[in-house]
Amino acid sequence: MSHHDVLIIGAGLSGIGAAWRLQEAFPRKTYAILEARDAIGGTWDLFRYPGVRSDSDMFTLSYPFRPWTDTQSLASGDKIRQYIQDTADEGGITAHIRFGAKVVTADWSSDHWTVTLADGQTLTCDFLYACAGYYSYDGGYQPEFPGLSDYTGRLIHPQAWPSGLSYAGKRVVVIGSGATAVTLVPAMAPDAAHVTMLQRSPSYLTALPPRDVVAAALGRTLPPRAASAVARAKNVLLTQGFYQLARRRPQRVRKLLRTMAVRELGDAGYVDEHFTPAYDPWDQRLCVIPDGDLWAAIRSGRASVVTDHIDTFVPSGIRLRSGRELEADIVVSATGLRLLPIGGVQVSVDGEPVKIGERAAYRGLMLSGVPNLAYCIGYVNASWTLRADLSHRYVMRLLRHMDRHGLAVATPTTPDGTGRPLLDLSSGYVQRALDLFPRQGDKAPWIVRQNYLTDVITTPRADVTRDMTFKERTS
Repeated sequence: MSHHDVLIIGAGLSGIGAAWRLQEAFPRKTYAILEARDAIGGTWDLFRYPGVRSDSDMFTLSYPFRPWTDTQSLASGDKIRQYIQDTADEGGITAHIRFGAKVVTADWSSDHWTVTLADGQTLTCDFLYACAGYYSYDGGYQPEFPGLSDYTGRLIHPQAWPSGLSYAGKRVVVIGSGATAVTLVPAMAPDAAHVTMLQRSPSYLTALPPRDVVAAALGRTLPPRAASAVARAKNVLLTQGFYQLARRRPQRVRKLLRTMAVRELGDAGYVDEHFTPAYDPWDQRLCVIPDGDLWAAIRSGRASVVTDHIDTFVPSGIRLRSGRELEADIVVSATGLRLLPIGGVQVSVDGEPVKIGERAAYRGLMLSGVPNLAYCIGYVNASWTLRADLSHRYVMRLLRHMDRHGLAVATPTTPDGTGRPLLDLSSGYVQRALDLFPRQGDKAPWIVRQNYLTDVITTPRADVTRDMTFKERTS
């Protein structure tokens, strides 16, 4: 049984960033990254569907310590995966990764964690950092579709996209209206006979240029790190400013998004039917379409949108409640993720299972009553990495405080009044899993903000001892 100072779960964007910050702060600490899959990249290695890309700009999605130098602001999945791989190689992190190491359970006893892998192997550590995201890698959410057994075509979930699948000349229906659906439709439209996006209700969409001209200009005049920092700051201010405007003046933003869509499609009635949700902007995540590619696919006639409910699958496709039938050789069920806290690891303290949904979130990265465990969750309204890196740096500050004061154990103490959900989105995939995630309170350090501009000021200065119980090292 091998022992490490720190074990990191996950070798995706978060896990590699955590390892970089750990090496930077503590060159002598021993650590390993436990990765369930056989490759680096996490989300960006798992998802291989056509057109897979970021829906956040790469200047904020990339690591602040390793600037994104490409002028392509919305990058393909392949580029992001390579960026993560290159970061791991450059930092000497790859040698610390154990591939095929799926963590099943983690049990705290006295002063250390015992981690058990799917193959039965066990490891121990002083501090456990879960950086495996917040959804199941085993499969996405798939509704129980009536009549599915009668369907003679092929049903695919984007999370399990078949390698080498040909859809050339095929009639395709994509079920969904979120980020995956609006990515798939324009990517498949040039080769498919026709692609129909079937949605129960519309989503808000906004077009962004795929190339950041400001970043490109900065890159010609400033060193890479400085150019990336300025581009990053610019994009943070723009995205956070737009989010705050949407929350404070929703009708104004609703009107703006509608006007932009009508300008692209030229048909106000079509926009009102298919691209004007009943909810306010940012009640659900705003979908980004690079260079208006979805608008272009619809204008070309190679793609269309239908807003209706599924009545049943039939041999040739899908019958809708309206009575209309959509013929489909391939149906893509872009119906969302299955969310799981801490990568689905079963956590226990001294043999007692931890019900994460009954715990409180401490600074959005630890759990009340659970010692020496941190987890990483990004923002829902901005790039994941913005919060992830703040979390990494906070964990390093906590570990430094413990080392300096001879402390072995840090346990967040339970506050009163922690009844609000951790994730503030009305999307179906979020609402289905809210009870699995920790709750938050109404005052610091038990509030989980969705405001990077506030967090970037307060988190680096936050008192690591507040509402924290410590235990001294005994040897």
